[in-house]
Amino acid sequence: MSLFDIPVHTLDGAESSLAPHEGKALLLVNVASKCGLTPQYEGLEALQKRYEDRGFSVIGFPCNQFAGQEPGSAEEIQTFCSTTYGVSFPLYEKIDVNGEHRHPIYAELVQTPTAEGEAGDITWNFEKFLISPIGQIVGRFSPRTEPDDPALVAAIEAYLPI
Repeated sequence: MSLFDIPVHTLDGAESSLAPHEGKALLLVNVASKCGLTPQYEGLEALQKRYEDRGFSVIGFPCNQFAGQEPGSAEEIQTFCSTTYGVSFPLYEKIDVNGEHRHPIYAELVQTPTAEGEAGDITWNFEKFLISPIGQIVGRFSPRTEPDDPALVAAIEAYLPI
């Protein structure tokens, strides 16, 4: 089963998967509204706008596992993201990214090592995974990696058509 086939719900609760994004380069990010890294939403939205016409999308997965920094309801999360940061990229249901109830998408993602060679649990909000258009996990970036980091941008561009 590929990442595109794993069932997930949209933020408003509809059954879905990542299949509508197959053929695009994706940046999957566990997001939170009340984190010191929350301003990264601005940079993630800038990536979305810069590359969406070239077959790219950011995908956000709200998560409340890190110091309770995503406590809101789906409606509150959507309102915060759209009004505060103008988020236009897809947001999916609030999920667990670690532990016994880890979402199956993240069960796959955490097998990918960081640049330092460490696979395993998500360390904090805003950890980023680059997915190729054919569904391969091709990069893992730390929560502190800003969306405009040259290494991240270069990695994204490597998977976009010219």
